[in-house]
Amino acid sequence: MYVPLPARRTEAAHYVYPEHLRPQIAGLPRASGVYVFHGEGAGPPLYIGKSVDIRHRVLDHLRTPEEARLLRQTRRIEFTRTAGDLGAQLLEAQQIKLRQPVHNKKLRRRRQLCSIRLLCGRPEVVHSHELPFASTARLYGLFSSRVAALQALRAIADEHRLCYGLVGIERLPAGRACFRAGIGRCAGACCGAEPRADHEARLEAALEALALAVWPYAGAVGIVEEGVDLTEIHVVDGWQYLGSAATRARARRLVARVSGFDNDGYRILAGPLMAGRYRVVLL
Repeated sequence: MYVPLPARRTEAAHYVYPEHLRPQIAGLPRASGVYVFHGEGAGPPLYIGKSVDIRHRVLDHLRTPEEARLLRQTRRIEFTRTAGDLGAQLLEAQQIKLRQPVHNKKLRRRRQLCSIRLLCGRPEVVHSHELPFASTARLYGLFSSRVAALQALRAIADEHRLCYGLVGIERLPAGRACFRAGIGRCAGACCGAEPRADHEARLEAALEALALAVWPYAGAVGIVEEGVDLTEIHVVDGWQYLGSAATRARARRLVARVSGFDNDGYRILAGPLMAGRYRVVLL
């Protein structure tokens, strides 16, 4: 007689809607902001997220069997309203780094990033702690490590027939052409077959696609975001988000000395700010 195998026990199969959260969900706004799932005790949050509709987004979590474990652990839902999506993105990134939620895998730590700069026509890899990334220095690309930056340089050299030695990937033999020049993969700037000035110009043109936007102000500014019933001034200096305020006077109190480079602030702000999508006030 055929006996069916027992059903495989899965998280989804034993999903139970978290009834204990219903009263809190009823109080969530249909508006932009950041929400936080808290577990037992005073430890770090379980999860931090953002949405243009907090209530709808949290309900999406509650309807997902795959998130059953997280929801069983959640005892309290906290939220902060924002004027719009820009403020929600900035606040989410800031809070994840500050509060280190258990289940957020992205944005958890401010990593030490690398970039490329040209010095006398030759590229060098620099770290964010070595250089004020918000300065007028011309920088190219954001990379998670020195190795990743060198890999990008290697790809550029391969595509544009640049010399590995002159771009800092390999040691150039004294008084001799590099190996790649002998097989036609280097245009020969290393041995005089190509003028160094031409090599440098081609390198700079190739790097231009990776150029970082320079912070266009002398110091901190307020980026004004207007919502249906809420207006916020987001205080930013050198792409680093310092907080938000309802008035210009309160925004000035948030101005502080900044150091290093905030990759999340740059990623969120560079496009909208350089495109002029928001009104900017000097602080």
